[in-house]
Amino acid sequence: MKISVELTLTPLHDDFEPAIIHFIKKLRASKLKVLENPLSTQVYGDYNEVMQVLTSEIKEAFELIERGLLYMKIVKSDRHDYEPHF
Repeated sequence: MKISVELTLTPLHDDFEPAIIHFIKKLRASKLKVLENPLSTQVYGDYNEVMQVLTSEIKEAFELIERGLLYMKIVKSDRHDYEPHF
C-alpha cells in the first residue's frame, strides 16, 4: 500500500534550525521520495518502508531536542505528483 506523509517538526527552543536540518537530511538519505517546502516535508512510498524510516528518524529527532512537536498527516495514496486543477 502506498502512502503520502506530511511532516512538520517544531523544536520548542532557541537554535532550532540544526535539528530540523538534521531530520530532513536523514529523510533524504533514505530510499524514499522526499519533497520539501518552507512549511513541511513530504515523504512518499510503501507503508511499511515509510513507517519504518519514520519510526527511527522521529525517535532520533526527539532525542536531539529538548522539547518539540511533530505534526504528521498520512494519506492512503502516493500523491507526489499531485497538481491542483483550479
